[in-house]
Amino acid sequence: MHPLNLCVVLVEPKGAANIGAVARAMKNFGFSDLRLINPRVDHLSEAAVNMAVTARDLLDKARIFTSLAEALSDCNLALGTTRRFGRYREEFLHPAEAGRLVAGLSAAAGVALVFGREDKGLKTSELDLCQQLVTIPAHPDLPSMNLSQAVMLCLYEVAEALAVDSLDEKEANLNASGEELEAMFVQMEQTLLDIGFLNPQNPKHIMRSFRRMFGRQGLDGHEVGIWRGVWSKIEWLQKELGKKEV
Repeated sequence: MHPLNLCVVLVEPKGAANIGAVARAMKNFGFSDLRLINPRVDHLSEAAVNMAVTARDLLDKARIFTSLAEALSDCNLALGTTRRFGRYREEFLHPAEAGRLVAGLSAAAGVALVFGREDKGLKTSELDLCQQLVTIPAHPDLPSMNLSQAVMLCLYEVAEALAVDSLDEKEANLNASGEELEAMFVQMEQTLLDIGFLNPQNPKHIMRSFRRMFGRQGLDGHEVGIWRGVWSKIEWLQKELGKKEV
């Protein structure tokens, strides 16, 4: 199997049995990096351990984070899962498409599959940290899937794509890390505010569109550096113009 660095990220999970079932699903498909954001239950409780069965070791080494941004800082691609449609939530990938996207990355790439709360899913601000969105086409009578089942389905599609993919690592893409992207977006937002492009009352509105656009492109570290150079140049020009107006 392609030696991909894939992690499963659960945001504020509140079901111990669900966490255990997720660990078991991960081990079924050969993945072992489980990351929990502010879990609402003990991931080492009896209910979690009983459901994990022989995947107890994944629970033992699961990493706990206080923010999603921190958990994704070393990831080159974050795929956020959601069943909700509407503003800022568009251009979804089918799980199979997501699997093929992941399979096309470099073996050195860090990939995160991000899953939200059992009852409320991921917030829009959390989806902002993901470069692509994934939705599972379920029947409209019951579109919300059990957390562990959703994880298993997505992992199956990734494993299936990896199993048939023979892309050479040298030809594959290595996207910029989440940390690099967030630094670029912070600089970009401030620059566009300074030149009056963004509405200071609601800068996130346009920024979410930029996030989606750049997310589709899959910027690598070099490209992020180029864009940061653009924002730096605009900042410099803005300051020079300010001097002339004094």
